[in-house]
Amino acid sequence: MGTGTWIESYVPARLDRLPWSRWHWLIVVALGATWILDGLEVTLAGSLGGILTHTETLGLTDAQVGASATFYLAGAVMGALLFGYGTDRLGRKKLFFITVAVYLAATALTAFSWNFASYAFFRALTGAGIGGEYAAINSAIDELIPARVRGRVALMINGSYWIGAALGSAATLVLLDPARVPVAYGWRLAFGIGALLGIVVIAFRQWIPESPRWLMIHGRNEEAERIVDEVERTITAHPETLPAHAAPATRILTRTHTPWHEIWHTIVHEHRRRSVLGFVLMLAQAFFYNAIFFTYGLVLMRFYGVPAERVGGFLLPFALGNVLGPFVIGHFFDTIGRKKMIAGTYALSGVLLAITGWLFHAGMLTAQTQTLAWTLIFFVASAAASSAYLTVSEIFPLEIRAMAIAIFYAIGTLAGGVGAPVLFGWIIGTGSRGGLAVAYCVGAALMIGAAIVEAFIGVAAERKSLESVTAPLSSRGL
Repeated sequence: MGTGTWIESYVPARLDRLPWSRWHWLIVVALGATWILDGLEVTLAGSLGGILTHTETLGLTDAQVGASATFYLAGAVMGALLFGYGTDRLGRKKLFFITVAVYLAATALTAFSWNFASYAFFRALTGAGIGGEYAAINSAIDELIPARVRGRVALMINGSYWIGAALGSAATLVLLDPARVPVAYGWRLAFGIGALLGIVVIAFRQWIPESPRWLMIHGRNEEAERIVDEVERTITAHPETLPAHAAPATRILTRTHTPWHEIWHTIVHEHRRRSVLGFVLMLAQAFFYNAIFFTYGLVLMRFYGVPAERVGGFLLPFALGNVLGPFVIGHFFDTIGRKKMIAGTYALSGVLLAITGWLFHAGMLTAQTQTLAWTLIFFVASAAASSAYLTVSEIFPLEIRAMAIAIFYAIGTLAGGVGAPVLFGWIIGTGSRGGLAVAYCVGAALMIGAAIVEAFIGVAAERKSLESVTAPLSSRGL
């Protein structure tokens, strides 16, 4: 880990005592812009699933549409692990630009796909960039946002993904309308526009400083203090009038990196219960979301006869429910508390999906009522899924925060998400309502099971500093 020196720093205490300000809103906008773009891009891919089965485009089968989503998720897993380690080793800000560059290049290349193999490869590369974003962004949220509002802000930023989803679904109504754009070119324009909009994200990233907490751990405390000084002067012309520190100084032994054996020991042995919690939450929401979202267009087309070019319009209310959930109920995660809200939202999501699956199997839904049911389900599930990322980002030590996010995102996605789109795509291709209803019930059971696990071993991290939730590895030996 490199030879370091013991230091005492008030950086964490100073960041947590800051009043909410315009500077914090800039952080929210800068980080949320990425998720808006991600939502736009993934929604375009989901809405394009039906169009890409046409012979004028790539002529994919239903199973290949599902498989392309699996390639995207597999790429996200690899990107999360690679860039997650880099985020802890090289810094949050540096990885911000690397991951968005990978994303931009891959999305642009997707517009030039010529068959299933090329499309799947470029989707995997796009996923790698987005996977890296999960680790870098969620680390930055926790380390820059005051403890008393950390929960709601994390949920809001992660939920902003669905603003992009709404924009993407609206865009498809134009781009996939053969009266406006030829079928052979509309889908390519969709990916090209997504790549161009990504340039905006690079501009927004200029507003975000390196995490002072990361700098502190890596022996650059003077630089960390300067950043906090600048933030305080941005908030008020008289920093001396800010509230007094609510926590003592953080005493740590600085390090250059955290060795793999220490990462392994911390996650597998020292914090085993927390690791089980993180794995279960991530697995359940990954299966739940990826199975339904990546194949919703196929369901509408196969079972309700919705034309491929109109699928995007049905996503608008679906996306709206996902956006409103974290914004409306996010503050309860800081007031009522993490355990009650996480367990409650997971359980309710599962129950609602089980009921919808039964109604679907009974043939009691139309395209409109199916969409309404999904909108209600994901109003709750969006907050639940976002809380999984919040959980794994705040219950592990500062030195391995990004890596922990990456590991649990990767394991949860591999176990619960990668195979789900292929499975659901295959079931939809068979036209079996019963088979799809059973698959929905599996997702519901996973969410309810995760709620039970949270109720028993969840961590009450609301309104607590990161250092009090989990002491830094560097503070050992005091």
